Amino acid sequence: MRAFLEVFPTLNVTENLRGLLEMVQVERVSINRDRTRISVYIESPRLMPRQNIEKMEEGIRSQLFPQKNVQIRIYEKFRLSGQYTPEKLLKVYRTSILHELRQASILMYQMFRKAQFTFPEENLMVLTAEDREIIRDKAPELARILEKIFTERCGLPTEVQFDWIPPVEKEEQEEVLSPVIMKTEEEALPAAEEVSSAGPEQSLKKKESAAKENKEAGKEKTPQAAPQKNGWKNGKGKGSFRKPYVRSENADVLYGRDFNDDPLPINELDGHLGMVTIRGKIIFTETMTLRSGSTLFMANITDFTDTIRVKMFADEESAPDVKAALSEGQFVLIKGVANNDKFDGELTISSVSGVKKCSDFRIRREDHSPVKRVELHCHTKMSDMDGVSDVGAILKRAESWGMDALAVTDHGCVQAFPDALHTKLSPDFKVIYGMEGYLVNDIEELVVNGRGQDLDCTCVVFDIETTGFSPVTNHIIEIGAVRVEKGQITDRFSTFVNPQVPIPYHIEQLTGINDNMVLSAPVISEVLPKFLEFCGDAVIVAHNASFDTSFIRENANRLGLTYGPTILDTVTLARLLLPNLNRYKLDTVAKELKISLENHHRAVDDAGATAEIFVRFLEMLHARDIHDLGALNALSEMSAETIMKLPTYHIIILAKNDLGRINLYRLVSESCLNYFRRRPRIPKSLLMKYREGLILGSACEAGELFRAIERGVPDTELGKIVSFYDYLEIQPIGNNEFLIRDEKSDVKDEEDLRNLNRKIVSLGEQFKKPVCATCDVHFLDPEDEVYRRIIMYSKGFEDADNQAPLYLRTTEEMLREFEYLGSDKAKEVVIDNTRRIADMCERISPVRPDKRPPIIPDSDKTLRTICYNRAHEMYGENLPEIVTERLERELNSIISNGFAVMYIIAQKLVWKSNEDGYLVGSRGSVGSSFVATMAGITEVNPLSPHYYCTNCHYSDFDSPEVKKFSGMAGCDMPDKVCPVCGKPLVKDGFDIPFETFLGFKGDKEPDIDL
Repeated sequence: MRAFLEVFPTLNVTENLRGLLEMVQVERVSINRDRTRISVYIESPRLMPRQNIEKMEEGIRSQLFPQKNVQIRIYEKFRLSGQYTPEKLLKVYRTSILHELRQASILMYQMFRKAQFTFPEENLMVLTAEDREIIRDKAPELARILEKIFTERCGLPTEVQFDWIPPVEKEEQEEVLSPVIMKTEEEALPAAEEVSSAGPEQSLKKKESAAKENKEAGKEKTPQAAPQKNGWKNGKGKGSFRKPYVRSENADVLYGRDFNDDPLPINELDGHLGMVTIRGKIIFTETMTLRSGSTLFMANITDFTDTIRVKMFADEESAPDVKAALSEGQFVLIKGVANNDKFDGELTISSVSGVKKCSDFRIRREDHSPVKRVELHCHTKMSDMDGVSDVGAILKRAESWGMDALAVTDHGCVQAFPDALHTKLSPDFKVIYGMEGYLVNDIEELVVNGRGQDLDCTCVVFDIETTGFSPVTNHIIEIGAVRVEKGQITDRFSTFVNPQVPIPYHIEQLTGINDNMVLSAPVISEVLPKFLEFCGDAVIVAHNASFDTSFIRENANRLGLTYGPTILDTVTLARLLLPNLNRYKLDTVAKELKISLENHHRAVDDAGATAEIFVRFLEMLHARDIHDLGALNALSEMSAETIMKLPTYHIIILAKNDLGRINLYRLVSESCLNYFRRRPRIPKSLLMKYREGLILGSACEAGELFRAIERGVPDTELGKIVSFYDYLEIQPIGNNEFLIRDEKSDVKDEEDLRNLNRKIVSLGEQFKKPVCATCDVHFLDPEDEVYRRIIMYSKGFEDADNQAPLYLRTTEEMLREFEYLGSDKAKEVVIDNTRRIADMCERISPVRPDKRPPIIPDSDKTLRTICYNRAHEMYGENLPEIVTERLERELNSIISNGFAVMYIIAQKLVWKSNEDGYLVGSRGSVGSSFVATMAGITEVNPLSPHYYCTNCHYSDFDSPEVKKFSGMAGCDMPDKVCPVCGKPLVKDGFDIPFETFLGFKGDKEPDIDL
């Protein structure tokens, strides 16, 4: 056997997948006779998700054989550690099995997905399924496939048996399954029965065979070339032979022959299918005249699953029909050959045999529920590089569906509010103004359960390594601890822990701990009592202590042990004592303090380094005259610099009334001005200060509550989090499906996501908080996801193509999403509670109808003083009447209408910029304001052309020579010298009326562009 990366050295894969492949060996490679199929047999000590195997297959095909019609099939075998049993394998490999079954048979996929699994014996797996004839018929095949996967592929001999329960009656089933799922299953069952009994492997062969047959059929059906003059395509005896062009008698046929084939979705096409039929909307066309005289028509057609290019060659006779068939905006059916274009390598439809008219097949979504829900979480295109839809379009859609209200909640900003206000809506429709903020917790205590202990008391500094992030579903694999007494390290504790489950690959990569290292170690029930005895009554210290202590507390509760020590976190201490750092990871802090840290992410080494850091911190605290934990807790108030380095959580903030609107704006201003680091952060202390008039929601999976539940935080801590919010949010399963694909997440399937939502619902019931189902809208319709996909791809997201369904849903769609909660609870979270929150919000305007300019004390007096000082500098002590009259007329208008402050703001900006060496001036109509000229805002003088002397202040506005330039530019007048002092005169004035800027009544709001 040879290493996989030696056999395929040029294969380009992701860094994570490359790490897995380093342990993979290739047993053999075989090629079939016609060289269209390559089989690769591999062996790996690590379990590899089936999705990764398919990525490898596609990578080999596209990178190593890009121009060839070659199928790549990898057959994997795993040499698993002794930690695996069939039951444990099912937990970690279930998603891969489902993925594989779905490709082979919809029926077997549904059977496996809905079945209950028990293991009465270690090597016996019993599936409990509904006793239906179609399921009984398929059960032996499913059992054989599962036995083959467990026994042959994974090396765990397993027998599969079925147990039967009475089927759910159809009426009950309709309450459990959504209509969409039922329809899919009914259509899929007959097809599934035809799947080869050899399982997924043979099913794939059958698909390939079908594709090959289809391709051959396509070749036979491709129109033959037809003769032109003398029977040849051109006059040189080359080209293909064509039949005469014949129009179909069917009026719906726009070009070529009639056909009645069912269309395929464009996103399911590949270059090996041959003759296919597609349908869609023509969104772009172009033509090219060839040297032969024929015309090449190219069109892009979309069916809203994907877009593909169609190429058609036409002679003079058929060109009008082709042009009409491929006109932009119309819906058509096209029959042609799907292949990879030899020029650009892109998948293309060519050799088109027919084009037919097609009606718009898009289903217009309507909300038919008698009582509508309210969307409380909606992003517009003002959510930077995230939302894609216009706020007006979203509001109009909600109104057209009969909804009563909708909340606008962009990320960290309120920029969509003016457009929302100006959207023409029914007076009965309510816009709820809000924001999805970035919350940081700046009020957590430095010391938890403090009892006023002396800093030199006995402390135990510890660290653990685990199989994941959740203390509920994951396990401890190593504990390391150091005892510190009076600033000195006096004792150590170290042990591996057998988790009795396989260690995930990414944890092994991170810690260097593998299954073989912990197989002979004691289990947690043996280790934990010894560790707690080592700790005694000491203060517990850890780096990111909430994580480490949550695992100890969870396991202590399971074992009936008491655990409630005083806890001190070196992360919060580092934020206090080392404010210059940007990050507070253990290795970063150790490096700053010049403390050695070898074998990072090994508990014993991390505990030792943390202990040394803690001892150094004790010295720094004593130097600040802090000698006990009580005094230390008094320092918990954080600086702005520290707050900007805290992790953020999403939070929904809705304005309940005008006071809430004002407080929301205060939060926006404070977060952008004082706490902005990559994003505007809202300290929890600040939110509590301005909370009046606001309604707070727990937001999405990035919210504080969801993250805490995902981490397995104890219910007591969850209760504290829940109590902070006015309502809790749950969202459709598809929104958070990316967690299933995340190898570091403990979410393994959709049922885990449903359980997370059930937990939030349970917390709402327990703490009397309304739970609201929201969409977290980022685009209007399902097909709009492509725009967000483009944005996400430009930001470097590898999974940009796996867009969550973040579209605005109807009431019925949301009820189907949450039917697993039961019909009554689904109605409560989808309709009742969302309307309840909406009813709490008053109808408000995001801006006051009256003018609300900022206030700068004595701005009118200041403006008048600045203007007259400048006028005297230019024109002397006794100002010309035209100067005085223009100044007074403008100043009276500006000051009486409250615009003086706008001029002063512009004046301060320009003067400050000029002082700092930046040449700044205004542009546009402000040049017509003589006050702006005298205030130094603009260099344009709007008076009539004139001369003035900077030395003796002589001026000439009225001489016949000057009046010749009335309505013209003073700079064009001839040069002159001062008749009084003989100095050169300044030529100025552009004769611009003040009305250009502030209107005929002088009350138009000034628009000063700098």
